[in-house]
Amino acid sequence: MHIVIAADHNGVVLKGHLAVWLAAHGHTVDDRGAYGDADQTVDYPPLCADVCWQVTDGPADRGIVLGGSGLGETIACNKFPGVRAGLCHDLWSTRISRGNNDSNVLVLAARVVAPAAAEEIVAAWLDTPFKGGVHRRRLDQIAAIERGGGARALRDGGAR
Repeated sequence: MHIVIAADHNGVVLKGHLAVWLAAHGHTVDDRGAYGDADQTVDYPPLCADVCWQVTDGPADRGIVLGGSGLGETIACNKFPGVRAGLCHDLWSTRISRGNNDSNVLVLAARVVAPAAAEEIVAAWLDTPFKGGVHRRRLDQIAAIERGGGARALRDGGAR
């Protein structure tokens, strides 16, 4: 699988660890930054945008973004149509993120998740299939909101 990965200064060390781990597990990894010194402040919105474009319009199958809490990264990523970013701290939320929400961007909180746990989360995220069914209907409703339909799109037939 082609995975694009990026991190702000808080996630640079864990990103490097995961990039090596992903490559060792047979994935193509595209490291989009930040690089180097974890003490140098790096804004996350441009990194999130780059990852999301790579997932929606580029060659990446999925993306991984790391930040301190992951909260801002999740908000930024979910501004992009077609991106379903999930902030995951454990295996349960990871399996819901993929199985129910078909997430294509994984957000990790580098100040919360240890490297070994991050490996387990990423492995589960890559291996968990989307369930479809009622969850497909809900994703279609989210897509209607993205297209600018808002509550009206749901009220007028999207929320059966």
